[in-house]
Amino acid sequence: MKLYTYFRSSAAYRVRIALNLKGVTYESVSINLLKGEQREEGYKAVNPQKRVPSLDIGATTLIQSPAILEYLDEVYPEPPLLPVGAVNRAKVRAIASLIACDIHPLNNSGTLAYLKNRLGHDKAAADEWYAHWVREGFEVIETLLGPGPYAFGPRITLADVYLVPQVFNARRFDVPLDPYPKIAAVDAACAAHKAFQDAAPANQPDAT
Repeated sequence: MKLYTYFRSSAAYRVRIALNLKGVTYESVSINLLKGEQREEGYKAVNPQKRVPSLDIGATTLIQSPAILEYLDEVYPEPPLLPVGAVNRAKVRAIASLIACDIHPLNNSGTLAYLKNRLGHDKAAADEWYAHWVREGFEVIETLLGPGPYAFGPRITLADVYLVPQVFNARRFDVPLDPYPKIAAVDAACAAHKAFQDAAPANQPDAT
């Protein structure tokens, strides 16, 4: 199994966490987004969307982190990323979707580059755009989290897999976490787990 990744991509970070949680061995292939390697013809043949992550599973290559995470949970069911019970699963999926659909698309690297390079916003304005959407999402997530130590109790779920990379991004852009003590506590609990430690951006071969 081969994962095309970039150390600071939150979408790739999610997949690294899940692979580690499930004990799946994989080869890491770095695609440097800052250098534009995702737009090179060789990678376009891997992923026509020209983004990371992509997961080569041999017979085919999967794209889009939500689809990859669902695949991993179906093929490697232990430990499961979703809890027992339809209502509990819906609550976990709600947090994952809030991050994947409402926060991440508005502050990924392509969106920020468009704001700066095409619309003429300076870095300060782009950073405030980023911070605004993180705050909007985190205010809701803070109210949705269940009892700890993880997002929904004693077992790691898909909500943690999505939340930790988004917290990393918030810190990177100096978004204060003081208003979100539950989110900070979940992040701290996950940081003590080896699967999250090994997936962290600073511990990737392409970290710069």
